[in-house]
Amino acid sequence: MARTIFCTHLNQEADGLDFQSLPGELGKKVFNNISKEAWGRWMSKQTMLINEKKLNLMSPDDRKFLEQQMVDFLFEGKEVQIDGYTPPDK
Repeated sequence: MARTIFCTHLNQEADGLDFQSLPGELGKKVFNNISKEAWGRWMSKQTMLINEKKLNLMSPDDRKFLEQQMVDFLFEGKEVQIDGYTPPDK
């Protein structure tokens, strides 16, 4: 049975994540407030950021950059800026 939460990113009730995918307090905040759908959207953005900016996940600076982008996207409602990417028309 799916766990239902109020997703702060989507601003609606939705299926919650199955497990805490990040450690620490930020991981708890994501687990308790972000839905599977919103997390999937972030994962797509994260992949684009890693590829376009050629981030090295072994670098503490690159990981910190990704974490800040995640917080901005999921909790602050800011769109991820990816150089050279234009989203498709809806």
